[in-house]
Amino acid sequence: MTLFKESGWRLWWLIALVLMVDQLTKQVVIANMQLFDSIELLPVFNLTYVRNYGAAFSFLSDAGGWQRWFFTLIAVAISVVLAVWLARNSKAQLKLNMALALVLAGAVGNLIDRSIYGYVIDFLHVYYQNWHYPAFNIADSAICIGAALLIWDSFSNNEVKK
Repeated sequence: MTLFKESGWRLWWLIALVLMVDQLTKQVVIANMQLFDSIELLPVFNLTYVRNYGAAFSFLSDAGGWQRWFFTLIAVAISVVLAVWLARNSKAQLKLNMALALVLAGAVGNLIDRSIYGYVIDFLHVYYQNWHYPAFNIADSAICIGAALLIWDSFSNNEVKK
């Protein structure tokens, strides 16, 4: 129990929350939308159901199928590294622990999709006129926010004040 109270794992609830929201939103999309359906919510934001067989920005999506297992292995390895890192961090390293928890939750969220379906379910679509950002999901958002927090933490003064 000390592991959860005194380490970065005290943020297990954040990991669970992000995973629940990620998987719930994906299930809502699957249940209510057909592939490539798009629902305009704002003039610059749609819910658009797409499947990503590759990595970020559909990298290697048309590689023939081997990429599913490659990206699954990478996600498992990264998740293990992040879990160990969280366990070794002091609970006082809040920003770093939040960053790691968000990246871990996002990696596991997309790993679940890739393991079950063979692809990642994306549905958040931001655009402006003819410019379109590739569709993404809650897990991707958590990874990006976590990465930003990691960068911020790396430039922060982490000295302990006495």
